[in-house]
Amino acid sequence: MDPAERRYLEDEDTPMMKVIKGATTGFAAGTIWGTIVATWYDVPRVERNVALPGLLRTLRMMGNYGMTFAAIGGVYIGVEQLLENQRMKRDFVNGAVGGFVAGATILGYKGKSISSAISAGSALAVTSALLDIGGQTTRVDTGKEYYPYTTKKRSAVDS
Repeated sequence: MDPAERRYLEDEDTPMMKVIKGATTGFAAGTIWGTIVATWYDVPRVERNVALPGLLRTLRMMGNYGMTFAAIGGVYIGVEQLLENQRMKRDFVNGAVGGFVAGATILGYKGKSISSAISAGSALAVTSALLDIGGQTTRVDTGKEYYPYTTKKRSAVDS
């Protein structure tokens, strides 16, 4: 596949598929984070033949973090895609509003206060806007293609 074509592959996804991918990625990241938190803070008291309660606490914590991250990812991408389709623009405002709504609804619900909802929404909105404005991406297209083999022909002397 041509690298120029690969750049536009993202636009082939429907908004619903992007939401599903965001929620799935959030669930995977949250589950990993829940494992780390459970290992770090909730040191299971493993005794002889009594390992099950510690395992259940760890699995419950992994599930809680996984579902929270999945909800944040799904709401964030959903609102971002909704605004992009309504405004017909692809800019940092869509991500900032998506971050605010996701933080305010999901983390505000968990915090059970208006101030925590506004704080969480603002933190996610500012983070999203800064990443979008700064052009921070996880991938940089340099135009180079890497092959696991050489594409140059060998001369008769090299053989």
